[in-house]
Amino acid sequence: MVLKIIGAIVVIWVGLAILGWLIGAFFSTLSTLATIAVVAAIVYFLYKAFSNDDKQNDVIGRY
Repeated sequence: MVLKIIGAIVVIWVGLAILGWLIGAFFSTLSTLATIAVVAAIVYFLYKAFSNDDKQNDVIGRY
């Protein structure tokens, strides 16, 4: 009976460890994607700000 309790505790502990690893990997990937999106947006707005095209209000719109 004691071995069944210890086995259940070990199985629950391993399950929670795997779940924590999956959640951590998900948020790590999400953080990386968010960082890439922010950098891409900054590069895009800098490009639009310094480009010499006729559409000056292309990014922001009309005032």
